Amino acid sequence: MKTIAIKLPEELLARIQEAAVKSGETRSAVMREALRKYFDGEKNHEVISCLDLAGDLAGSLEGPFDLSTNPSHLNGYGE
Repeated sequence: MKTIAIKLPEELLARIQEAAVKSGETRSAVMREALRKYFDGEKNHEVISCLDLAGDLAGSLEGPFDLSTNPSHLNGYGE
């Protein structure tokens, strides 16, 4: 097993220490497990756009095609 050195903010180091105490593991073991979970989860997560999430709603409303860009549609708004 290789050894690496990293710089961590005090807050993150304290959280790692707390997790190590709770689990009865070393800080190194806690960080190894966190990295494993991170990289394993990375394979399962795809980047999803808003259009992917609300695709069934896209194009489902009626109105002017330039509603978001034409300032004349704002006449009387808020009155």
